[in-house]
Amino acid sequence: MSEIATPLADRMGKPTRDNTHPNVRPRDASTLILIDRSRPAPQVLLGRRHQSHKFMPGMFVFPGGRVEADDKRMPAATPLDPRVEARLLKDMRMASPARARGLALAAIRETFEETGLLLGTRQAGTPTTPAGPSSGSLSGPWAAFAKAGVLPDLGEIHFIARAITPPRRPRRFDTRFFAVDADAIAVREDGKVGPDSELVELVWLPIEDAKQLELPPITKAVLEELEARTAAGFSHDLPAPFYRMVHRRVMKTML
Repeated sequence: MSEIATPLADRMGKPTRDNTHPNVRPRDASTLILIDRSRPAPQVLLGRRHQSHKFMPGMFVFPGGRVEADDKRMPAATPLDPRVEARLLKDMRMASPARARGLALAAIRETFEETGLLLGTRQAGTPTTPAGPSSGSLSGPWAAFAKAGVLPDLGEIHFIARAITPPRRPRRFDTRFFAVDADAIAVREDGKVGPDSELVELVWLPIEDAKQLELPPITKAVLEELEARTAAGFSHDLPAPFYRMVHRRVMKTML
């Protein structure tokens, strides 16, 4: 796998950014892009972050956040596509199928927490976690899936990109960007978006229009990647770029 420098270096490495913090190991995080391909121009869902947030205030982002311990134990209607799992495991520290699965499930959970959208398929009965430290009835955000009878459908999840926050930033994440068709929305729960929420508004926009919003550099790069993948057929066979800082330049490796 060869590495090439990218235009992201000019944006992510700007001297105006705060690079004075002690270096910390990035935490696993996941992001999910909902894409509506039923329209002539495919549309994506973005949310605007509250202005009070220390991390990317006021910017438009995809729903997402840190991976939690219970994510990999959440039941699913289908497993990850083998091609998606294989790419997730590349260059992964302490790689395991369970960790890859947890990354995708975290993206689904975070999407519900921030937008009220439950993604998956309706199932009869109430799902519970498999045997393990958190076995038994589901709690927290996953309890909403059990109540609605919805199980995540991991087979429909596409792996779009991976990016690690450059060193010496106040917060660092090793983020995997996933995408899924909007028809994966099984239930909508109101009250998750508003003036006092993490996301103050949601917008569905064509990809070209979305790129004109106030976006973090990596979000714009991933939108460009998504645009290319959609034009190429939105297949699991397509590789995913991995962005990371190498010798003070943002490099891109294809996974």
